[in-house]
Amino acid sequence: MSSPDEQRPDTLVASPSPNEMRDPAMRRELKRASVWIGLACAVALIVLLIQPLLLIFAGLVFATMLDGGVRLLGRVLPIRRGARLGIVVVLVIVFLAGVFYMTGVQLVAQFTQLQATLQEQVGRIADWAGSLGITPGTGDLQGIARQVLGSVGKLTSWVGTAIGVVTSLFVIIVIGLFVAMEPRIYERGLQWMVPVAYRREFAITLERMATTLRILLAGRLTGMAFEGVLTWLILSVLGVPMALLLGIIDAILAFIPNIGSFITGVLMTAVGFSAGVDTGIAALIAWFVIQTFDGYVVIPMVARRTVDLPPALTLSAQILASTLFGVIGLALADPMTAMIKVALERRSETDTGEVEETA
Repeated sequence: MSSPDEQRPDTLVASPSPNEMRDPAMRRELKRASVWIGLACAVALIVLLIQPLLLIFAGLVFATMLDGGVRLLGRVLPIRRGARLGIVVVLVIVFLAGVFYMTGVQLVAQFTQLQATLQEQVGRIADWAGSLGITPGTGDLQGIARQVLGSVGKLTSWVGTAIGVVTSLFVIIVIGLFVAMEPRIYERGLQWMVPVAYRREFAITLERMATTLRILLAGRLTGMAFEGVLTWLILSVLGVPMALLLGIIDAILAFIPNIGSFITGVLMTAVGFSAGVDTGIAALIAWFVIQTFDGYVVIPMVARRTVDLPPALTLSAQILASTLFGVIGLALADPMTAMIKVALERRSETDTGEVEETA
């Protein structure tokens, strides 16, 4: 006779326990949990590594600019891609070196003068507003400004120093050059990271993103050059001081629509009023005429051949990107928005095609 502690085999539980991977329910729950844990980890990594990710994206934007120049040069010079890329890089270096060689001393003097002029104009406006009781005095405003700069200093400190700027630019240029040399290698590497069943769709979306980004940047660079030259010529005719420097600043800030034009208008008006009331009014009118001509003539002409982003969407993306990522986020808001727009449009096309096939 068996003892009471012994159990017959037919009385033992045969199904796996919940803590064993053989349990189908346990496997399903672990898969669901792993998805949410993976998403949380991905979000945490993006937040932690947002600065280097933005630098990498900026390098891709620079590579797209170089690739656009290489493709454009390939229409007239049927030579190897590496040779065309070398020609584009040399032309860019020669252009920048020539501009700084011919106007370097003048630009340095004008930049120093611009800084002093803006400080003087801000002091005058603060004193005038303080005398009317609209705002605090100049000293209080300076204290507030220091507090504001200190609060955002943690966010933008990595680009706020000269060493940070030089290092960031060097990283962007190196990434851009390597990607522009052999873009197909990196494209195939990205495809390899995607499951096989989705690689064809991913390749189509990636190609559309690259094409859209090239077109967007080509139109943006064209508009920047035109607006900068037009500003320089009009301000020179009107006798506004530092016309060349303001033209270069306008061309650079034109890369950031809406916000860039507003900053340029403030600078032009402040510099104009430093030379007299008539000159200040003329500078304000010139800015209005330039922006009107650019908005109703240049931008529509460029938009026909480039990516037409709604102004409200562009401004919203710039505000969000600048708040989250600082200055570099503001500069890259448009390319990021355009690429997201392309991805959503492609997804919509795929969903529509699947619905039609099902019907």
